[in-house]
Amino acid sequence: MMSNFPYRLYLVTDEALCLGRDFFWVIEEALKGGVDVVQLREKQLSTTEFITKGMKLKALCDRYQVPLIINDNPDVVKATGADGLHIGQSDLAFDQAKKVLGDDFRIGLSLEKLSDLSQAQVENAWYFGVSPIFSTPTKTDTATEWGIKGLIQLRKKTSKMLVAIGGVKVENAADLVVAGADCLAVVSGICSADSPGKAAKSFRIEIEKGLNQRL
Repeated sequence: MMSNFPYRLYLVTDEALCLGRDFFWVIEEALKGGVDVVQLREKQLSTTEFITKGMKLKALCDRYQVPLIINDNPDVVKATGADGLHIGQSDLAFDQAKKVLGDDFRIGLSLEKLSDLSQAQVENAWYFGVSPIFSTPTKTDTATEWGIKGLIQLRKKTSKMLVAIGGVKVENAADLVVAGADCLAVVSGICSADSPGKAAKSFRIEIEKGLNQRL
């Protein structure tokens, strides 16, 4: 399974959470610290602004050989040459996204509850974003939270790679990996950290601890 989604620390961008610091500096520090996949999620931007930012971020990610995933906008994916698309349950339909980007294009899909597993097309997802693990102010449009118990339940029902997002902190990172997360997605824990690079390193250490406990 790992060859298809071999990533461990997934940064979801949020310029507001960079606290006035240069957006690209924050991302580059995080990449130096061990982030190995980046999602550009900037819902307030126009498509033109999204593309401009995406092209600059793609060049940065390419320098570190890290894939760039675009949130919920296939047109931005096409314009920037991004490596993947992420869609949520209330976003563009999975099959529509495939029509725009091609059957083989890599698309990650958010799961908000166990019953989402029964929907058509879900098994064609690149990975599942388990959202939110814990309620968080950066994600207010979800019905419930999974919690550790929900993550354990989901892990038993699918062999798909699981990316945990929502309230992921250094303090709970190892526990989430032990419970079945293959990769942790972080927003404020890196974007708002005094040192995004040191924060990323701390997450990587805890992820490794969790993987060793899971063996």
